[in-house]
Amino acid sequence: MFWIIGLAGLGLLCAVGWLPLKTWLIKRRVEKAVPPRGTFLQTSTGRQHYVDRGEGPAIVLIHGLGAQLGNFDMGLIDGLARDHRVIAIDRPGMGWSERGDETPANPRAQAAQIVELIDALDLDRPLVVGHSLGGAISLCLALDFPHKTRGLALLAPLTMLGGKVAPPFQALAVKSGLKRFLLSWTLAIPNSIRNTDMVLNYTFGPETVPKAYSIQGGGLLGLRPVSFRNTCRDFLASARDLKWMNSQYDHLPVPVSVLFAREDRILDANLHGAEFARQNPAIHLTLIDGGHMLPVTQPEICEKFIRKAAAESAGIGEQNPSDQGRIG
Repeated sequence: MFWIIGLAGLGLLCAVGWLPLKTWLIKRRVEKAVPPRGTFLQTSTGRQHYVDRGEGPAIVLIHGLGAQLGNFDMGLIDGLARDHRVIAIDRPGMGWSERGDETPANPRAQAAQIVELIDALDLDRPLVVGHSLGGAISLCLALDFPHKTRGLALLAPLTMLGGKVAPPFQALAVKSGLKRFLLSWTLAIPNSIRNTDMVLNYTFGPETVPKAYSIQGGGLLGLRPVSFRNTCRDFLASARDLKWMNSQYDHLPVPVSVLFAREDRILDANLHGAEFARQNPAIHLTLIDGGHMLPVTQPEICEKFIRKAAAESAGIGEQNPSDQGRIG
């Protein structure tokens, strides 16, 4: 019996010891498959990774929870860059951007961090585009720094208090920093791979996942310990400023346009879209068919929507009526 217990304990120890090595090997393969595609800039949070394409009026793209700038690089960046200067960022701590454990992760703090990049690149009041959590960050940027943007174009944004937490995010509520670290090097990445179909069904459904999403869309970068840890921190901090944000919507300082898909399985379009739009008659809501990952699945529709928002925020007229019909 003693030897049986000893062998069982040794087997368990070997299994636990194998997990960090397995995670490290996955991390190395992912980083080789999806290397940095842009430029690095030093800010208060560390090195920040971004791409900068095109010339013309500036547009800044801010991605959502657990994502990175590749979500915009499935056609949207290049489409807009035909006549705009487009800056897509890896938010601090995500993709290839750095963020220390002591750096705050709530939306208002992240908005201030992104303003650092806007200032460093000498951008003149860019249109700010935010997807999902990036939408909440964009709203905080406009509310706290209205002189830094001429308008917002929000894609399936987080805007309102309340609503249910989608199943893929429930495992992210890890409050202990030590537990996040241990999980990130043991169970988190293997579990993410095991649950891939379930996660993608919620985040993309009812639309299908484009074949290029893993590499060109940067999806594989989520399979790294640092990504898990910072996604947990972002998730836990995501609602921290919503009460304050909700109290400010009746006097938004810049034009705000919102694009939502009716079948979104992550954020309720009725709450975060329609109810949000009711807070201020100056908020313009467009509803389409589809899921949550609009920059990836419908980049052409997003481009038309953003172009319309850019034109309206610049006061240069409306979009072509035929395009409006295709968006709405």
